Amino acid sequence: MSPLWRDRLQVFLAPGRVDLARLQKGIKPRQAARLAAACKQKPGLPAWEAPLEQFEQMIENAGGADMSITLSNAFVRYVVLTAQPSIATPAELHAYAAFQMREVFGERAAAWDISVSSWDPCSGGICAAVERSFLERLGEVSARGKARVKYVEPYLTGAFDHWHKRFNKSRTWFALLETGRLCLALVENGAWQRISNQRIVHGAEDELIAALHQDAILFSVHKEADETVYLFAPEHPEFTLPEDCGWRLAHLQTESMPAPPHYPTMAEIGAGAA
Repeated sequence: MSPLWRDRLQVFLAPGRVDLARLQKGIKPRQAARLAAACKQKPGLPAWEAPLEQFEQMIENAGGADMSITLSNAFVRYVVLTAQPSIATPAELHAYAAFQMREVFGERAAAWDISVSSWDPCSGGICAAVERSFLERLGEVSARGKARVKYVEPYLTGAFDHWHKRFNKSRTWFALLETGRLCLALVENGAWQRISNQRIVHGAEDELIAALHQDAILFSVHKEADETVYLFAPEHPEFTLPEDCGWRLAHLQTESMPAPPHYPTMAEIGAGAA
């Protein structure tokens, strides 16, 4: 069957929730349904086990649909790859990325699958890593549901690519806020400078301001008096910063440019099947 005539599923997986949008087959797919379900963590098991169990229930009737999956930043580790003009082959790039992962995260990185995005030998790129056992289980669950996984992407890179045309071309502060987690990226002149991906312990507002000030100092950024931070926070639509903090939020999600349909929202969630 031609891919144009298969239904498509778009899925978001996070430790506490699973969101799924079903698009009807055709040249211009239309959203047919949107489901969201909460999942409760199980002590002693990986954080991805509960959402995978919920995900399996939700795709019981997938019926051969093509599927794209977005992973919460809670499941992903990132490193910035600095420019290396001498890298000439995919094998060299993979070896460089794996080395950088080990430098930052130690030997546990050996159990992760890595991928490189936005690579340019003269400006660098970013590397994302996900537990190999998680991806293997994800593939098994998808196969049992008779769904074809087209790709798996991290939340950070998916959201960044979705809105990149709105960003400042010289310097971009991009903050992605989800339940219990803050991811902050700095890009200057098309080159990734830093990605921080952290649990929220004290409060999102305080931790975002602290992370912004820390990165501005770390990279000797000539900060404007009122610097713009591009924010995507669909689970926190009322999120603001104090007027006198030196940072101004630019909310990315608007009526004219909405988020992808499977991204999490504040809407009430409950179990369902596709």
